[in-house]
Amino acid sequence: MKKPAFILLFATVLGFIVTTVSLSLFFTEEKLTNAQPLPFFQRSKNDTDKTNKNTAANEPVTSERNLPIPEYPSTLPRPDESPLFVERYAELVPEERISIQVYERSNKSVVNIDTRTTHVYFIGEIDEPGAGSGVVLDREGHILTNSHVVNKVDSVAVTFFNGESYPATIVGEDPITDLAVLKVHAPVKDLYPVTLADSSRLLVGQKIFAIGNPFGLERTLTSGLISSLNRSIPSRIEARSIKGLIQIDAAINPGNSGGALLDTQGRMIGINTAIASQSGGSHGVGFAIPANTVARIVPQLIKNGKVIRGETGIGLVRVIEQDSVHGLLVRSLVPGGAAAKAGLRGPKITKLRVLQGPFAIEGGSKIDWSAADIITGINGVETKKVDDFTAVLDEHKPGDRIQLDVIRDGKRIQIPIILE
Repeated sequence: MKKPAFILLFATVLGFIVTTVSLSLFFTEEKLTNAQPLPFFQRSKNDTDKTNKNTAANEPVTSERNLPIPEYPSTLPRPDESPLFVERYAELVPEERISIQVYERSNKSVVNIDTRTTHVYFIGEIDEPGAGSGVVLDREGHILTNSHVVNKVDSVAVTFFNGESYPATIVGEDPITDLAVLKVHAPVKDLYPVTLADSSRLLVGQKIFAIGNPFGLERTLTSGLISSLNRSIPSRIEARSIKGLIQIDAAINPGNSGGALLDTQGRMIGINTAIASQSGGSHGVGFAIPANTVARIVPQLIKNGKVIRGETGIGLVRVIEQDSVHGLLVRSLVPGGAAAKAGLRGPKITKLRVLQGPFAIEGGSKIDWSAADIITGINGVETKKVDDFTAVLDEHKPGDRIQLDVIRDGKRIQIPIILE
């Protein structure tokens, strides 16, 4: 063989090898990046320092809640998506591609939750079934759902995408935010953790997808738009509201509770929790608990089994609406509690004694309500109803300092309280 021909052949073979190795590395890196969600709970100090450096250098910084799916969707399918999708990719319109990609990337993270509650009647025991949805949080088997799905039930079972079902235990509940965490002992191969987004960056009009199990139909996909943000609905706890909710127009039905609300990149932006509908069907207004609330509440549920909120030591209050005074009248204080230590005043109670012959016996009490403080604000937020007060208080933990705006003897004063 002549020397020029040999050199040409050698160069061609070498180029083929280099190209093959490069493509192999690209697909390996892409698959790892998209298939392994990062934990959304806490970042290490080193990660925080790196983020600060990136910010200082004007480099784009991703959310601390992991973004394993690229910030901007790729125009090509991922290597680990279904062969049929890859085969049909060119004939699908862009909207169809997004919907299919969201479902294929996220549906394995959604589980079906079945509950049983036993009621005892004089005729015997009757089992009441219940159903809902949930999402896989991590590879340790933690499952997120709504508190109302598992509240006061006797048994819980979680069914995964492959039909495998496992008994679950309730790790913790927070009825105030309607969140609960379960634990299952399932194989790691069945656990596909959801990817959490930063819900503070949501926009009205943004396209969303809901995956759940309406009427027991597993991992059903519906779509719609974000209709509004920062909505409030009554909580199942008296005098409480769930605030900051995402309002959506995607179809939500019984069984969707606890399912994932996703953005166009397959990241979970919220947990579907309720629907406002006159008929109870899907033609209503849906609401979802934002992902940032999940990120704040879930670590406490896993660690403590509940959310530890700061206590004021205020027992009972009464809503006051008199002339220009709108606030909460303090009806009772916990003896030795934070509010009592801070000097907050309740009503003045005088014990009455009456004479019966040579004896003096107690004859009831006289309550002077005018001596009680009226709370008109907390940390600068007006408190015209109880929910106004608890909404601010829920954001604080023991040891935090709050400041109450109070009317006492017709004068406005401020009283700082250290929560216990």
